[in-house]
Amino acid sequence: MFEIRRATLEDAQTAFDIRLLAIRSQCIGAYASEQMMLWTRGAAEDGYDALMDTHFYLGCVGGEPVASGMLDLTNNEIGALFVLPGFIGRGFGRQMLAYLEALARELEIEEVILDATLNAADFYRRHGYVGSEQAIYHSPSGLQLACIPMRKHLY
Repeated sequence: MFEIRRATLEDAQTAFDIRLLAIRSQCIGAYASEQMMLWTRGAAEDGYDALMDTHFYLGCVGGEPVASGMLDLTNNEIGALFVLPGFIGRGFGRQMLAYLEALARELEIEEVILDATLNAADFYRRHGYVGSEQAIYHSPSGLQLACIPMRKHLY
């Protein structure tokens, strides 16, 4: 059974590891190996841990985290949606996305945005997101990655 819970500061490394493993396995072909390595360098303590104070969630199977996702209330943005490689294709990404959208609706957010990785844009389109123009995402670490800005009206 897939259960979603709010992440705590103690979950920062686990969330960081889910992100690292997801990027390194699912972004092959969409980004150069060098980009993926730069994107996933560092440690949770390099700033990723600060996200645990936001609306950051972990999806768990048997109590073990296998997916992550967050809702940034400042920008009405969904982010950090990652699923461990061994759990892809089981609907956990879809369930996390639906959870974050439901939370946004509860908070009376009319529209959410996100920057889809090139390999994830079709996933988001299947779930009602629109956007096709490629842009550049500027990460807090200074890395620049191609992305597709997308949006979805919730009402």
